[in-house]
Amino acid sequence: MATRLPAPRRRRQLLEVATDVFGESGYHQVSMDAVAEAAGVTKPVLYQHFASKRELYLELLDDVGTRLIDAVVAATRAAGEPHQQVEAGFRAYFGFVAGHANAFRLLFGGARQPDEECAAVAERVEQAMAGTIAELIDVDLDPEHRRLLGHAVVGLAEGTSRHWVRRGMSPDPARLAQWVADAAWSGLRGLRPD
Repeated sequence: MATRLPAPRRRRQLLEVATDVFGESGYHQVSMDAVAEAAGVTKPVLYQHFASKRELYLELLDDVGTRLIDAVVAATRAAGEPHQQVEAGFRAYFGFVAGHANAFRLLFGGARQPDEECAAVAERVEQAMAGTIAELIDVDLDPEHRRLLGHAVVGLAEGTSRHWVRRGMSPDPARLAQWVADAAWSGLRGLRPD
């Protein structure tokens, strides 16, 4: 069995292991027994941290979404001019997917979420990312137009990532980010107010 860890470190370890287990197999195929076994803990230890499989899954979705959003926001804020922000955002997104493919599958893998509350977490992540992107669009557009364009850019990243993960993640994330950023930038550059 696993060595004794302080509660916060154990919880983090359980989240990381559960992300891989759920990301590989999907919600309905995974049991708490499987998560406990993969983590090297007993089921009672797992239940000390998460009251149910559903609670664990909801926390996983929220955790993965927060980490993805934080990575993209940090990258875009650190970039200089607008084209660099676009490429930095895609680089962070694809870098996250490359380093955490099971986390991406868990959140956006195309499998139907087990219920509406779980689906709402993925939707919340998409909304937050679209809002962040909308703020970066520096054209005199009404807020709804900006938000729709933000969703278009998120859809571009998500759809590209689904295909990329299925095809073995080639090319590397930086190259993919450059290609997709160039395509997105070409479209964003042509924006004009109505």
